[in-house]
Amino acid sequence: MHENFFHKLKVYYEDTDSGGVVYYANYLKFLERARTEALFSIGYSNKKIKDDFESLIIVKACNIEYKKSSHLEDELTVRSFVKSITKTSFFMNQIITKGDDVIVEAQVHLVFINIDGKPIRIPDAIYLKFKPYFCDTIKT
Repeated sequence: MHENFFHKLKVYYEDTDSGGVVYYANYLKFLERARTEALFSIGYSNKKIKDDFESLIIVKACNIEYKKSSHLEDELTVRSFVKSITKTSFFMNQIITKGDDVIVEAQVHLVFINIDGKPIRIPDAIYLKFKPYFCDTIKT
């Protein structure tokens, strides 16, 4: 059984369109914030990864499905977990909910790269910290 990262957020006026509905592109920001908080929860940050390992985590692809709308002042939860992993990348599934309602489902392909933009092996220290959050699927 894998563990999940949870991140709570509130929808602000700046997140919505003129009708008070969250603008679709802002869900990508919510997902990014949740991934950043997931890194913090295991003792890392994007800056620390860059400084300590001379590498970055970038989004290679994102598949997102919008299920329902959310609105001004809604309280949302982003649940994130690592679906699968390779030597240089991992897929993170992220689900945004409002109460019991699923608002957004996304699968994000994240890749570790060096400062020259070339894919590199995920550093062992980070891999080990993320391991409790992996599903059972690990690819080589």
